[in-house]
Amino acid sequence: MIDFNNLKIAFADKSNTDLNRAYFLFKGMSNPFFSKLLTGLSKFALKLRLPLKPVIKATVYKQFCGGESIEQSQVTIDKLWESKIGTILDFSAEGKESNTDFERALKQTLASIEKAAISDSIPFSVFKPTGLCKFSLLQKINDCTSLSADDEKEKNEYEERVNTICQLAHDKNVAIFIDAEESWIQNAIDSIAEKMMLKYNTKKALIYNTIQLYRNDRIIYLNELLERSEDKFFVGVKLVRGAYHEQEIARAKTNNYPCPVHLKKSDTDRDYNHALNICINNINRIAICAGTHNEDSSLLLANLLDQKGIEKNDDRIYFSQLLGMSDHISYNLSVANYNVSKYVPYGPVKDVMPYLIRRADENTSIAGQMGRELTNIVAEKKRRKKI
Repeated sequence: MIDFNNLKIAFADKSNTDLNRAYFLFKGMSNPFFSKLLTGLSKFALKLRLPLKPVIKATVYKQFCGGESIEQSQVTIDKLWESKIGTILDFSAEGKESNTDFERALKQTLASIEKAAISDSIPFSVFKPTGLCKFSLLQKINDCTSLSADDEKEKNEYEERVNTICQLAHDKNVAIFIDAEESWIQNAIDSIAEKMMLKYNTKKALIYNTIQLYRNDRIIYLNELLERSEDKFFVGVKLVRGAYHEQEIARAKTNNYPCPVHLKKSDTDRDYNHALNICINNINRIAICAGTHNEDSSLLLANLLDQKGIEKNDDRIYFSQLLGMSDHISYNLSVANYNVSKYVPYGPVKDVMPYLIRRADENTSIAGQMGRELTNIVAEKKRRKKI
């Protein structure tokens, strides 16, 4: 039985300084007023280009990011691998609109695949579709809107970027995640993800689509994906709960359409666990990464492997958490010999700030998560004082 309360294991590679920094960060993020104030000031400082980089880099950036480049992230990669936890390098520049930025994101993604191909410590690569093209274009594709000549050109360039990434992943035998985004562009992402699976997942799952289980239609989608894939391609999925809950609800109300996400957390939890069962029951046709900070879901997946007689380190099954969070899950699973990875965002501070602000906004709305992080840190600090 895995014991997620074993904090000695969870924080074995954290210094007292690391714990203190994490404590103050999570304490601030657990207070909605303080967190919104800080994120507001950060946005203001970014707009005015105020010199806050040293402060940000020593605090929130250090907690949640690996470095400004792949090379600078090596220290984090090595430190995680000492505990047999893999790294998923995530170039986290968001909200870009120019071809220069899209080509830069493409170059970084290809570099991460090349790095993963020669590194046992890097089991996956990842890219965000809105890092490769304009959000507005994905929305037009999603809505089947008539495209102008310029739109068609940009669409072709976007699809070529995605194919270039997936082709290299296939050639280098590196699995790659296609991140999920807002529901009003997700159909466009699902479509190209499935095209890439059909093209490149002929012998095993290398291309993974991401399924957000706070969506109330994703169990149907998962079952239909499995049906469409039969005798054609292997399915790869990363299962997450979801990252845009408040925006999804607000947009549905504003535009007067049925809300696409569950309003009760228990319904999201139910669907997430249902998806785990579906995947394990079809493990000969699917590979999964369970991206979750939920202890019950993590235990469920571990128990399902045991019940089905599946090896803990079967390379079709991974657990994953974000760098800087839920170490009690990551490290205890790793010690128990399960496959575990951490999402490690990297990139220049100014480029990663939108990601960090979004992370702060998300974490503020998950009071239970912040409470668990703080409780664990306080308990570990007390444990160390007794030694």
